[in-house]
Amino acid sequence: MKVIAKAVIASVALAGVAALPAQAEGERFVLVSHAPDSDSWWNTIKNAMALAGEQVDVTVEYRNPPTGDIGDMARIIEQAAASNPDGLITTIADFDALSGPIRDAVDRGIPVIIINSGTPEQAAELGALMYVGQPEYDAGLAAGQRAKRDGVSSFLCVNHVVSNPVVGERCSGFADGLGVDMGDSMLDSGQDPAEIKNRVKAYLTANPDVDAILTLGPTSADPTIQAVEEMGIAGEIYFGTFDLGTEIVKAIKGDVIKWGIDQQPFLQAYLPVIILANYNRYGVLPGNNINSGPGFVTKDALALVEEFAGEYR
Repeated sequence: MKVIAKAVIASVALAGVAALPAQAEGERFVLVSHAPDSDSWWNTIKNAMALAGEQVDVTVEYRNPPTGDIGDMARIIEQAAASNPDGLITTIADFDALSGPIRDAVDRGIPVIIINSGTPEQAAELGALMYVGQPEYDAGLAAGQRAKRDGVSSFLCVNHVVSNPVVGERCSGFADGLGVDMGDSMLDSGQDPAEIKNRVKAYLTANPDVDAILTLGPTSADPTIQAVEEMGIAGEIYFGTFDLGTEIVKAIKGDVIKWGIDQQPFLQAYLPVIILANYNRYGVLPGNNINSGPGFVTKDALALVEEFAGEYR
C-alpha cells in the first residue's frame, strides 16, 4: 500500500512541467461514521485511515455516535465541521437527518467525500467531491442471482440497521435477484447479539420452509451463525452474508456460510485520505466515483482474507 500511495503522489508530480505548489502543512482529516462502538466491522476503516494518514503525513481523526444514534451523528458532523478540518469523510446513513450538516460543511469550504452509505447521486446533491463505496442494490441483486442459480427460492434477510434505508436495499436487491416478492422476508433484528439470535431462531422455527439466510454484516451474521448451530441446521441451510469478519471467515471455512460479499472497507477509508491529501496539495481529483465492491469471497479464496480479517479485510 505504501507503493500505491507513493505512486499516486509521484504521478501528480510528473503531470506538468511547471513547479508544483508547496505541500500543505499540518493537514487534518476527520472521518465521521454512523457505526456504534459495538460494530467491529469499522475497525478496518480505522486501520485503513490510520495507515493512509501515516503514508501521506496527515493527521486523521475517527468519530462516531457511541450507540449509533443518527441524531448524535448529525451533531458530531456539525462539531467536526466547526473545527475546520482540511477534509471531512462521512456517510449518508440517513439522508433526511444528515443532509443539512453535510451541506453546511460543504458551504464552509470543507472538501467532503462520502463513503459506505448513501449513493453517488446523494453525494453530488450535497456538493461532496465524490462517493467511495458499494452500490447496495446492485450487490444484493448479484447475490440473489447467485443464490437463484444455486436453487434458492425463499429467504430470510436479517437486517440489523433498518434505520438506514440504503442498507435495506441489499435485501430488496436479493429478492429481485431471486425473482420473488420481499413480503415479510426482511427481519428487523436490532443490534443486540442475544436478541438477533433469538429472533432468527423464532423466525426460522415459524417458517421452516425458508431456503436461505442473508445477513448484512458481522453484527447480524455472528449471532445468526450461533442460531443455526443451536438449531442443528448449520451447513444445511443456504447462508450468505455481506461483509467479512473473523467469525464470518471461520464460518466460510467451515461450510456454514457459502460466501461473503466484500465491499472492501479498507478502500473506503484509505482512498479518501489519499485523495483529499492530493486535492489539498495539488488540486487534483479523480473524475469518477469509486465502487469499492461487491466481490464474492468463497472458501477457495480465503488465504489473504483470513490473514487480515478484521484488520484490513
